[in-house]
Amino acid sequence: MTRLGFLIARTLRQETPISSLSVGRQRLLADLHGRSVALVGNARSLSEKALGAEIDAADLVVRINRAPTPSAVSHGTRTDWLALATSLADGDLERIRPKRILWMSHKRKRLSWTVASSEGFYLHPLEDYERLKQQLGSPPTTGAMMIDLLSQSDLRRLTLCGFDFFASLSLTGSRTADQVPHDFGAEKRFVEELVARDQRISLT
Repeated sequence: MTRLGFLIARTLRQETPISSLSVGRQRLLADLHGRSVALVGNARSLSEKALGAEIDAADLVVRINRAPTPSAVSHGTRTDWLALATSLADGDLERIRPKRILWMSHKRKRLSWTVASSEGFYLHPLEDYERLKQQLGSPPTTGAMMIDLLSQSDLRRLTLCGFDFFASLSLTGSRTADQVPHDFGAEKRFVEELVARDQRISLT
């Protein structure tokens, strides 16, 4: 697909042409086979911990949206996959340098050609977003969508770092929980139940 074709499809909300740019869901999950994964959230409380070495030791490091890394000691340095639900400037992408970008948002109009045409690009299916939205009773965060997606693979271990369900707010903004459209209580219960039944997953 050309850039012009992509822009037309995005404007007209044509899902099929845009989806043709994405690797398949099964192929994405196959890339996780037997691997240890660190999913790094953006909670401010992560800055108070020294998990950087543990994060970088994972086979695969996944970060979210603007992927702040204020300190190598707390956050590590690697970003293998970047899960996005917001537009990023090319400069931010150059800073983060992910090997693969996953577009998790249902809002396709925010998806850029730079992201959609990147190597290994993945477009999260709308039906998966809607399923989790119904389960939580509110729009899911990028982190919740990634936890849900990763848990469905046959990865060996999933370590969740920087997730306190907005108790310490986010490193990437100053909004409070009542200023965002997510139910963090529901997401906390969702993750805790998942951790309780899946021994591969731990919440640090």
